[in-house]
Amino acid sequence: MDNKNIKETVKKVFNEYLSANRHRKTPERFAILDAIYSIEGHFTVDMLQEMMEESNFRVSRATLYNTILLLMDSQLVVRLQFGNSSQYEKLYNSGMHLHLFCTQCGKITEIHDTNLQRIISETKFPHFNTSHFSLYMYGLCSRCDRANKRKKKKL
Repeated sequence: MDNKNIKETVKKVFNEYLSANRHRKTPERFAILDAIYSIEGHFTVDMLQEMMEESNFRVSRATLYNTILLLMDSQLVVRLQFGNSSQYEKLYNSGMHLHLFCTQCGKITEIHDTNLQRIISETKFPHFNTSHFSLYMYGLCSRCDRANKRKKKKL
Protein backbone atom coordinates (compact mmCIF):
# COMPACT_ATOMS: atom_id res chain seq x y z
CA MET A 1 0.00 0.00 0.00
CA ASP A 2 1.50 3.37 -0.98
CA ASN A 3 1.80 6.31 1.40
CA LYS A 4 -1.16 8.21 -0.11
CA ASN A 5 -3.49 5.23 0.34
CA ILE A 6 -2.20 4.66 3.87
CA LYS A 7 -2.92 8.29 4.77
CA GLU A 8 -6.44 8.05 3.36
CA THR A 9 -7.09 4.82 5.26
CA VAL A 10 -5.80 6.09 8.61
CA LYS A 11 -7.85 9.27 8.16
CA LYS A 12 -10.97 7.11 7.74
CA VAL A 13 -10.05 4.96 10.75
CA PHE A 14 -9.45 8.06 12.89
CA ASN A 15 -12.65 9.70 11.66
CA GLU A 16 -14.65 6.57 12.59
CA TYR A 17 -12.93 6.39 15.98
CA LEU A 18 -13.70 10.05 16.73
CA SER A 19 -17.36 9.58 15.72
CA ALA A 20 -17.79 6.38 17.72
CA ASN A 21 -16.30 7.99 20.83
CA ARG A 22 -18.01 11.37 20.35
CA HIS A 23 -14.79 13.36 20.04
CA ARG A 24 -14.59 16.54 18.02
CA LYS A 25 -13.19 16.29 14.49
CA THR A 26 -10.85 19.27 14.41
CA PRO A 27 -8.49 20.32 11.62
CA GLU A 28 -5.62 20.23 14.14
CA ARG A 29 -6.19 16.56 14.92
CA PHE A 30 -6.19 15.59 11.25
CA ALA A 31 -3.13 17.78 10.54
CA ILE A 32 -1.27 16.01 13.35
CA LEU A 33 -2.31 12.61 11.98
CA ASP A 34 -1.08 13.62 8.52
CA ALA A 35 2.23 14.88 9.92
CA ILE A 36 2.78 11.66 11.87
CA TYR A 37 2.11 9.50 8.83
CA SER A 38 4.64 11.59 6.87
CA ILE A 39 7.42 10.76 9.35
CA GLU A 40 9.71 7.82 8.69
CA GLY A 41 10.61 5.95 11.85
CA HIS A 42 10.28 7.08 15.44
CA PHE A 43 9.44 10.58 16.60
CA THR A 44 9.17 12.61 19.77
CA VAL A 45 6.58 15.24 20.61
CA ASP A 46 9.32 17.88 20.18
CA MET A 47 10.11 16.61 16.68
CA LEU A 48 6.42 16.58 15.80
CA GLN A 49 5.88 20.11 17.10
CA GLU A 50 8.90 21.36 15.13
CA MET A 51 7.59 19.68 12.00
CA MET A 52 4.16 21.25 12.47
CA GLU A 53 5.70 24.70 12.94
CA GLU A 54 7.87 24.30 9.82
CA SER A 55 4.70 23.67 7.83
CA ASN A 56 3.17 26.84 9.38
CA PHE A 57 0.62 24.88 11.39
CA ARG A 58 0.89 25.93 15.03
CA VAL A 59 -0.60 23.68 17.67
CA SER A 60 -0.10 23.68 21.42
CA ARG A 61 1.80 20.93 23.18
CA ALA A 62 -1.43 20.03 24.97
CA THR A 63 -3.16 19.49 21.61
CA LEU A 64 -0.25 17.35 20.43
CA TYR A 65 -0.29 15.18 23.56
CA ASN A 66 -4.09 14.89 23.60
CA THR A 67 -4.20 13.95 19.91
CA ILE A 68 -1.42 11.39 20.35
CA LEU A 69 -3.44 9.81 23.18
CA LEU A 70 -6.45 9.57 20.86
CA LEU A 71 -4.26 8.10 18.10
CA MET A 72 -2.87 5.54 20.55
CA ASP A 73 -6.39 4.64 21.67
CA SER A 74 -7.45 4.20 18.04
CA GLN A 75 -4.36 1.98 17.46
CA LEU A 76 -2.84 4.29 14.84
CA VAL A 77 0.18 5.26 16.96
CA VAL A 78 2.16 3.37 19.58
CA ARG A 79 4.35 4.80 22.34
CA LEU A 80 7.77 3.23 22.81
CA GLN A 81 9.73 3.60 26.04
CA PHE A 82 13.50 3.63 25.59
CA GLY A 83 15.24 4.22 28.89
CA ASN A 84 13.92 7.51 30.26
CA SER A 85 12.54 8.83 26.98
CA SER A 86 9.27 8.19 25.18
CA GLN A 87 9.12 8.01 21.44
CA TYR A 88 6.24 7.22 19.17
CA GLU A 89 5.75 5.51 15.85
CA LYS A 90 2.88 4.94 13.50
CA LEU A 91 1.25 1.59 13.94
CA TYR A 92 -0.97 1.12 10.90
CA ASN A 93 0.68 -0.98 8.17
CA SER A 94 4.06 -0.67 9.87
CA GLY A 95 4.78 -4.38 10.06
CA MET A 96 6.24 -6.22 12.99
CA HIS A 97 9.78 -5.26 13.84
CA LEU A 98 12.37 -5.32 16.58
CA HIS A 99 14.11 -2.39 18.24
CA LEU A 100 17.80 -2.39 19.11
CA PHE A 101 18.51 0.31 21.69
CA CYS A 102 22.08 1.46 22.37
CA THR A 103 22.29 2.14 26.09
CA GLN A 104 25.25 4.47 25.61
CA CYS A 105 24.29 6.86 22.78
CA GLY A 106 20.54 6.19 22.62
CA LYS A 107 20.53 5.19 18.94
CA ILE A 108 17.54 3.06 17.96
CA THR A 109 17.74 0.64 15.06
CA GLU A 110 14.77 -1.22 13.66
CA ILE A 111 15.36 -4.79 12.54
CA HIS A 112 13.03 -6.90 10.44
CA ASP A 113 13.93 -10.50 11.32
CA THR A 114 11.36 -12.75 9.68
CA ASN A 115 12.36 -15.87 11.63
CA LEU A 116 11.97 -14.20 15.02
CA GLN A 117 8.77 -12.45 13.92
CA ARG A 118 7.32 -15.76 12.79
CA ILE A 119 8.17 -17.46 16.10
CA ILE A 120 6.61 -14.64 18.13
CA SER A 121 3.54 -14.42 15.87
CA GLU A 122 2.94 -18.18 16.13
CA THR A 123 3.27 -18.20 19.91
CA LYS A 124 -0.12 -18.54 21.58
CA PHE A 125 -0.72 -16.95 24.96
CA PRO A 126 -3.56 -18.30 27.08
CA HIS A 127 -6.46 -15.87 27.57
CA PHE A 128 -4.78 -13.21 25.42
CA ASN A 129 -5.39 -12.10 21.84
CA THR A 130 -2.26 -10.38 20.48
CA SER A 131 -2.83 -7.41 18.16
CA HIS A 132 0.80 -6.38 17.69
CA PHE A 133 4.14 -6.68 19.41
CA SER A 134 7.37 -4.84 19.89
CA LEU A 135 10.59 -6.39 21.04
CA TYR A 136 13.33 -4.30 22.64
CA MET A 137 16.92 -5.42 22.77
CA TYR A 138 19.40 -3.39 24.80
CA GLY A 139 23.15 -3.25 24.32
CA LEU A 140 25.82 -1.24 22.54
CA CYS A 141 25.81 -0.21 18.90
CA SER A 142 28.98 -1.02 16.96
CA ARG A 143 30.19 2.61 17.10
CA CYS A 144 29.93 2.81 20.91
CA ASP A 145 31.40 -0.67 21.30
CA ARG A 146 34.45 0.31 19.20
CA ALA A 147 34.84 3.58 21.13
CA ASN A 148 34.76 1.72 24.45
CA LYS A 149 37.37 -0.77 23.24
CA ARG A 150 39.65 2.09 22.11
CA LYS A 151 39.30 3.77 25.52
CA LYS A 152 40.04 0.49 27.25
CA LYS A 153 43.23 0.01 25.16
CA LYS A 154 44.45 3.48 26.07
CA LEU A 155 44.12 2.71 29.76
